[in-house]
Amino acid sequence: MTTDPYTQQDPRTKYRHSDLPEQEQSDQPGLTGETSPEPDHGEESWVGHGRLKGRKTLITGGDSGIGRAVAIAFAREGSDIAIAYLPEEEEDAQVSARHVRETGRQCATYPVDITEEDAAVGIVRRTVEDLGGIDVLILNAAYQRARHGVDSTPTAEVRKVFETNLIAHIVITREAVPHLNPGASIIVTTSIQAVGPKPELFDYAMSKAAQVAFIESMAAELAEKGVRVNGVAPGPIWTPLIPATGFDGVAQFGQDTPLGRPGQPAELAGAYVYLASEEASYVSGSVIPVTGGKGF
Repeated sequence: MTTDPYTQQDPRTKYRHSDLPEQEQSDQPGLTGETSPEPDHGEESWVGHGRLKGRKTLITGGDSGIGRAVAIAFAREGSDIAIAYLPEEEEDAQVSARHVRETGRQCATYPVDITEEDAAVGIVRRTVEDLGGIDVLILNAAYQRARHGVDSTPTAEVRKVFETNLIAHIVITREAVPHLNPGASIIVTTSIQAVGPKPELFDYAMSKAAQVAFIESMAAELAEKGVRVNGVAPGPIWTPLIPATGFDGVAQFGQDTPLGRPGQPAELAGAYVYLASEEASYVSGSVIPVTGGKGF
């Protein structure tokens, strides 16, 4: 599943757009090797142009999906990379790291659970030690499960969603801010669910709406330090998270978008590169939707 990055193409048919094969993974976070078809992270298509030369980037959830696509793009644009991921994602993480290192950039890998505060604090400290600083912080790790009614949703599950998607973000940001110099950037992966919540993802949607408020408030607070804070809001993107979420079926995933198909992780990487680059020097407090035409 590769595409020519320079030739104009029909966005409706650029990637597979027929029904996805029915599949389910037993639990999150989901693994790339068990996802069919395998997502496109830009392995063959992303061409770097030095837009992030010399930067040092920490990515949570950098093992697969959107996080891997961003790691590949940023490395090819000249950034050293650190990725944090759950220990059970080690195999996927090493593939991401290999792609980064093949560009000649550094890649530090941290298998941790960021819902544990000491671990969240530790990845910032280790990034500063291993890469020599932090210029870009990408808060991308997330947890979601399909719910079958609020009356059957365990409180522990709701806590896990908020601890992963919001509290860990706050802790990591708190620890990173003292290391961010003017021109640095924080980018949060929010979601179209923040404004168009589906009942089966109500707690996930709530956390994503809270992330938008976090982006706006942090952009206002950190402006005096010269640090920009923005977000990317994906629509239905084909990643291992989807077959591991517990939806009733995935065959029609993304088919309800105006473009008629799910997006691929590679199609989001450009938004992150732009927000981290000098081209976005006057952009802060913004959220870029990458949704296949769905409104945000």
